[in-house]
Amino acid sequence: MKLIQINTIASAFSTGRIAEQIGKLMQSRGWESYLAYGRFANASSNRLIKIGNRFDQALHLLESRLFDRHGLSSKIATKRLIEKIKQIDPDVIHLHNIHGYYLNYPILFDYLSQAGKPVVWTLHDCWAFTGHCSHFATANCYRWKSGCFACPLKGIYPRSIGLDRSRENYADKLYYFNKVKNLTIVTVSQWLKQLVQQSMLRYDNLICIPNGIDLNCFRPIDHIDPKYDFAGKKVLLGVGTKWTREKGYDDFVELAKHIDDDYRIVLLGLNVNCVNRLPDKIIPVHRTENMDVLVQLYNRALVLLTLSHNDTYPTTNLESLACGTPVITYPTGGSPEAIDETTGCVVEAGNFNALIEAIRTIDKNGKAHYSAHCRARAEKLFDKDLQFAKYGELYKQITDPAHNAAVKITD
Repeated sequence: MKLIQINTIASAFSTGRIAEQIGKLMQSRGWESYLAYGRFANASSNRLIKIGNRFDQALHLLESRLFDRHGLSSKIATKRLIEKIKQIDPDVIHLHNIHGYYLNYPILFDYLSQAGKPVVWTLHDCWAFTGHCSHFATANCYRWKSGCFACPLKGIYPRSIGLDRSRENYADKLYYFNKVKNLTIVTVSQWLKQLVQQSMLRYDNLICIPNGIDLNCFRPIDHIDPKYDFAGKKVLLGVGTKWTREKGYDDFVELAKHIDDDYRIVLLGLNVNCVNRLPDKIIPVHRTENMDVLVQLYNRALVLLTLSHNDTYPTTNLESLACGTPVITYPTGGSPEAIDETTGCVVEAGNFNALIEAIRTIDKNGKAHYSAHCRARAEKLFDKDLQFAKYGELYKQITDPAHNAAVKITD
């Protein structure tokens, strides 16, 4: 049996690691596993296929910026990918993020509709059913339920500084994404599943498989490297790959004005421009894919703060819990689904009084009060071997000739 997955990146960051781990699991079951990617890859156990090149991606970005045609460029790169897919002749084609300036979705979905192969599409955000944005919450915009127009988030990824084609983009997605009859959509949170049920993608074959993480990697440790001592201050941790207002950067800056001197905010993933204008109580740690650094920081922290205003189901929450560190999160997307009352709490977005009170409560109770509960929840719900085995079961169902024509999958 052969599997090919398609994602913006390979074996890196959240979606890339998820695709990598799914492929690894299927290899352990005797499958051949391929991973096609557009932008960046780390070393992989899968057979990697690079889609396009930097020049092609630059043209795609330019066309997207000027004409709001994200996903409509990269024609030659996509046709070459399809030829490789035909050569591989996979039993399952599994899509992840197909946005990111590297793929032409009309060409891809025309092929998928004709190939007759089972297709799985894991949605990690909302881009698939909107006319432009990957997240709509900051604009409180629900036009995607019936048809987008006059997009209030045109300046947000995938950013357009020129035309607004949200109406045309919505119509294109409605047409192409509904052409594939043997498509199973997977969401990574119940929140996203409920949205998909209200969207243009009202497929019968819709299930939720929450993300999993490597519990052998993310775990409580006994020794913290002295370089992460941070002068003995209590650490409030934020972890991100790109810090923007939507991802909570402004909230951390504001929080720094209100915390006592006993605390320090440690932000992982900051770029140079952000570092140069940080308040004194924020300590920057540059972006890294080094898991040891992540584990050290999660273990060192009193609490992980997830202050994003746009998110689907942050794996950082899961990683923190696995390291025995509680989480305070805004009620954003599926983020609250990761925790319960024994492992953290949810506070109103932008309510700094409530946020500080929650931090003080966890500090007063002591991290040890939460740690065992955090680890136990991670072991029960977020073990990658258990979560990604659900994909193995899904592949089995949709490749069974007796079910392939009209599979009804349930969570």
